Amino acid sequence: MTRATTMHEVHSEYVQVGTLQMYCETQGHGPPLLLLHAGFATIETSFEKLRPVLAKRWTTIAVEQQGHGHTADIDRALTYEQMVKDTAALLRKKKITGASVFGWSDGGIVALGLAARHPKIVHKVATIGSGYNSEAETPEFKQRLAEMKPDNEHTLPFRDAYREVAPRPEEWPLLVEKVKAMYAGFKGWSEAEMRSLKAPLMVMLGDEDFLRPEHALELFRMVPSGTLAILPGSDHSAPVTRTDWVTAMLVDFFDAP
Repeated sequence: MTRATTMHEVHSEYVQVGTLQMYCETQGHGPPLLLLHAGFATIETSFEKLRPVLAKRWTTIAVEQQGHGHTADIDRALTYEQMVKDTAALLRKKKITGASVFGWSDGGIVALGLAARHPKIVHKVATIGSGYNSEAETPEFKQRLAEMKPDNEHTLPFRDAYREVAPRPEEWPLLVEKVKAMYAGFKGWSEAEMRSLKAPLMVMLGDEDFLRPEHALELFRMVPSGTLAILPGSDHSAPVTRTDWVTAMLVDFFDAP
């Protein structure tokens, strides 16, 4: 299916990845740029503001992971490792290699795993609001997420967006529980994987995010080719609230030789 936007048409499709029918949107022209959404989110809620600018320079490929947005859930656990496998399989089916990758929050965790475990697919990678292991977030955030209910006020915008596009809108509570379990069960990508990362990495973080700046600094120093960007006066929603800053840094990073 194709729909028009102000600059470029968006082509949407489902790609069969094992037993998962994975939703994917392509927009723009140029080298491939993979966009990986935040947890609970959709393509639209994550990249509505960013994507039109990026699509002027790149062919943006945005996917929705298992149970998120248009991609229906299936009878298996939701894990970061599985999302990496699903995303890599989708890119191979579309014959995409050497892609730049940008991931926000959970999408950034997937981006790191993709770069570490499928280096031929990834050219450069940028993350924002993401860590590489379970030590990234503050204890307060971990407790808040563990106690989160499906009707939590902070997730209401995500819930409403989910219900607009999900094949089974009534499964929102199931998605919340699966994301919580995924986060609680994630031990992290290993230091060895991060230290051997082939792709240049830009680590982005708002200085008011719930991730620890020390963790971002540690990751930046760990990888062979790292760039660090701390956004002042910015929280976890920076791709939406600081779109101009984030876009400018992504363009500069991905355009550099």
